[in-house]
Amino acid sequence: MGFGVSGATAIIFLGLFIAAGTLVTTTSTTFEEVDEAHDERQERLLDRRNTEIAVETARYNTTSGTLNLSVSNEGSTTLSVNGTTLLVDNQYVSTATARVDGLAATDLWEPGETMTLNLTMTEPSRVKIVTERGVADASDVTVT
Repeated sequence: MGFGVSGATAIIFLGLFIAAGTLVTTTSTTFEEVDEAHDERQERLLDRRNTEIAVETARYNTTSGTLNLSVSNEGSTTLSVNGTTLLVDNQYVSTATARVDGLAATDLWEPGETMTLNLTMTEPSRVKIVTERGVADASDVTVT
């Protein structure tokens, strides 16, 4: 065997070695990213399981034309007021005027706290509130 055949064989093995190294690195990175995505999904599911809200009161005062809504955070996760969606008779209504335990300047809705909304509108029949995690509660409106 001459030097040409030995040199060509060495170059081929060197190329295979580099290709195998690249394949291992790429595969390892891919598995790590898939594993991280799985962990993040599990965390989101756990947060969703630990999220619970309840509409305590939904009253419409016909004299003042005001809907008084009170919703409690009964789960163990902190929620965002801005991430919460309110539907009144299937129409989106902003939660910008919401107060959490009397505080208007907060976005945090801690477990055990109550969010209240006082909205001037025409007489509604049903309200639904949805958290940023997709957990929802609905109630018929009591007219007083």
